[in-house]
Amino acid sequence: MNEIAVNVEHVSKKFRLYHERNQSIKSAIMRGRRSVHEDFWALKDVTFDVPTGSTFGLIGSNGSGKSTLLKCLAKIYYPEKGTIGYRGRIAALLEVGSGFHPELSGRENVFLNGSILGMSKKEITRKFDEIVDFSGVEQFIDQPVKNYSSGMYVRLGFAIAINVDPDVLVVDEVLSVGDADFQDKCRQKFVDFKNAGKTVVLVSHSMSQVQDMCDHAAWLRHGELVMRGDAKPTIQAYLDSLQSGARE
Repeated sequence: MNEIAVNVEHVSKKFRLYHERNQSIKSAIMRGRRSVHEDFWALKDVTFDVPTGSTFGLIGSNGSGKSTLLKCLAKIYYPEKGTIGYRGRIAALLEVGSGFHPELSGRENVFLNGSILGMSKKEITRKFDEIVDFSGVEQFIDQPVKNYSSGMYVRLGFAIAINVDPDVLVVDEVLSVGDADFQDKCRQKFVDFKNAGKTVVLVSHSMSQVQDMCDHAAWLRHGELVMRGDAKPTIQAYLDSLQSGARE
């Protein structure tokens, strides 16, 4: 039986949706009442395991809770209920240029972002050439990243995250940005990860991409886990639901 890299146990996450919100103490006194809100449960009692050494896809339509769950896995959000357990070191690439300072150069941001992800200065220095080579932004590495295209941002961000050498890498739609060559490099890196016994958890709206890359998948709908299993039948069940007119 495979070891478990990530254990998601009865996870629920809520947000407050404000209909009327007091912007200050004065406005609260003048109106004579508190802000009016309702609770929105983005995740509802979600439970599944991610096997070590697998590539695991989260699928579902917009608003299904995929990105919220990914942010819970990355410890950006904390669930109101349930627990998430990890085996080993985790790194996340969730947004283009997350952790970058726009006024700093690409070189400076490699050291800044690498430090945020837990790498030492010595480790970043040792891996610097490999990071820059993978990103393909050598010509612009000393330019402020505010001048980078979105593709350059994500290539550099991915190159840093992948070189943290995590046991679990959490990725949100990163392969939707960048040219075909970069996407091929990412796929090969995921293969190398898998061969090294590492684990990848990713969100993608491309079902062909998930089917090509993932061993397992979890299908979310309105914050609830509909199905979890091998990637191909899980994807097929999701696509069948769309074709039959089921609302996500």
